[in-house]
Amino acid sequence: MEREPGPEGARRALGRWLEAVLASRGQANAVFDILAVLQSEDQEEIQEAVRTCSRLFGALLERGELFVGQLPSEEMVMAGSRGAMRKYQVWMRHRYHSCCNRLGELLAHPSFQVKEQALSTLMKFVQLEGTHPLEKPKWEGNYLFPRKLFKVVLGGLLSPEEDHSLLLSQFREYLEYDDIRYHTMQAAAGALARVADRHPEVSLTFWNNAFTLLSAVSLPRQERNLSNFYAPRSLAPLQEHRKAFQAMWLSFLKHKLPLSLYKKVLVIVHDAILPHLAQPTLLIDFLSSAYDLGGAISLLALNGLFVLIHKHNLEYPDFYRKLYGLLDPSVFHVKYRARFFHLADLFLSSSHLPAYLVAAFAKRLARLALTAPPEALLMVLPFICNLLRRHPACRVLVHRPQGPELDADPYDPAEEDPAKSRALESCLWELQALQRHYHPEVSKAASVINQVLSVPEVSIAPLLELTAYELFEQDLKKGPRPVPLEFIPAQGLLGRRDDLCAQHFTLS
Repeated sequence: MEREPGPEGARRALGRWLEAVLASRGQANAVFDILAVLQSEDQEEIQEAVRTCSRLFGALLERGELFVGQLPSEEMVMAGSRGAMRKYQVWMRHRYHSCCNRLGELLAHPSFQVKEQALSTLMKFVQLEGTHPLEKPKWEGNYLFPRKLFKVVLGGLLSPEEDHSLLLSQFREYLEYDDIRYHTMQAAAGALARVADRHPEVSLTFWNNAFTLLSAVSLPRQERNLSNFYAPRSLAPLQEHRKAFQAMWLSFLKHKLPLSLYKKVLVIVHDAILPHLAQPTLLIDFLSSAYDLGGAISLLALNGLFVLIHKHNLEYPDFYRKLYGLLDPSVFHVKYRARFFHLADLFLSSSHLPAYLVAAFAKRLARLALTAPPEALLMVLPFICNLLRRHPACRVLVHRPQGPELDADPYDPAEEDPAKSRALESCLWELQALQRHYHPEVSKAASVINQVLSVPEVSIAPLLELTAYELFEQDLKKGPRPVPLEFIPAQGLLGRRDDLCAQHFTLS
């Protein structure tokens, strides 16, 4: 059929072809014209064709005019002696498949409007196929989700060439549905395995797309919350969701990930991944390996290890030795400083820790404090004092009558094993030195050790994320202070004798 040139001509022609196909099966060949416009290079024409395909195949699905069952080859059916209705249904379902495959290709179109429209149309077909399945159930009441069509959607979203973070944010709204979320987890696990097997060197773009999708999946805490379905069918129990969630993440984490993704995973592992796994202990190797890497990766792995140690009885013999090794001058300047000291405070909160271990941490922090910025000192000094409050056996570090000379300090800062550092034989002379710090708040915080340490600990939570800018703003808000110009204030204009003379003249 002929059509006028331009987007407006395409819109009118598409409308005529749509009406013709829906009105008469004898006009079915007009579908070829509609699919041809779907191949256009003009953005507006493509959008009109996508809308037309959405209306056309949506109506055919609802009418039941697409072949249901294992789809035979088009040539075999057309050459056979089957009835005209069957031939029509098989033929039209092949056209439907062509349309869906083209919509999957359009998920990589340069225009975001086209990609968004293609995604919404595909998801509409997913919903309609869930309601009107194109496969025959194996038994009565069997739930048939359109896995093949959904595989096209996930394959387009997990592109190895194009960053789909914006499109994935649009797909995120579908993850609110329990059935879509469940089948997303299953399809994502399969897609991760296929791509990694086919391509030895997987692009960073693919891993970023995969992480964006996986991190958007969040399971409900209770099974009674599984009631929000995209297609009106039954669904697997919550335990099956946990297994699918676990398989999805394990298929992602078993690969060698870029360093940037390692950090992103470790940031969310403790609250977005571990609580939803069917077997959280399966991440022991991943977190232990990350903790052994050192640097920022080790700092981030602490959160996940904390959950496994406290909730799942993980035994990690060298844990405190490695935690001690993370204390270096850079710890006060890293992005995750607040997270690290919050977790270190939790790990050192037990009163059953040996005194030599706590003393080693207190001494190492005190030594590092000598070169730390003021905003970090206001957090680490109360941290050290809290260690001494929890462990009275370590107070010898501040009550030793005569501390060692600086060149005779028995503490060995180069020793990696806290048990051999001889910290308990030393003293915290560093805190005494910090009492002469140029910043008055730091000097005040360091002077606390001169007093009897109170039993209630000082909360360091408000100080964990204190920045230099905030500290500067606090100083500005205090306003000007009176500056003493003399040690002994003057008693008059010329001193006390001048005042007495003035009184004598007044009386006379």
